[in-house]
Amino acid sequence: MAATGARVDPLTTYSFAVEVGQIQHALFSEFSGLQAEVEVFDYQEGGCNDFVHRLPGRVKFTNITLKRGVAYSDELWRWFEDVINGKVKRQDVSVVIYSANHKEVKRWNFSRAYPVKWVGPAFKAGENAISIETLELAHEGMRVSKK
Repeated sequence: MAATGARVDPLTTYSFAVEVGQIQHALFSEFSGLQAEVEVFDYQEGGCNDFVHRLPGRVKFTNITLKRGVAYSDELWRWFEDVINGKVKRQDVSVVIYSANHKEVKRWNFSRAYPVKWVGPAFKAGENAISIETLELAHEGMRVSKK
């Protein structure tokens, strides 16, 4: 907690790391899919005509997407290839955001994730751009923790 009158800046998005299992993959240039939604269903009570009960249902989490420059390591591709071959190895995944002085500030933990989509880079002979690959992961839930 900041002292009274102390300035508290919001965290920036550029200083983050991704951990898959026990392996830290800090080379990702983009991470998206931090989204959770509670389904709402209507319950119409008999004899009550002036409103409808709006009740919470299940929580839905979107898939998370990781983007990075194509690296020499094919570890993530092999993980996806195992899923293709029917060997689904679920791993916990964490995204960690750091402060300007490189201290861990917040962590999003995704339970039992596995790859469901891989997109390779687009090649254009006239450009000198970085080759980007994309990995999409399904998971069974998200928890947020602070340091």
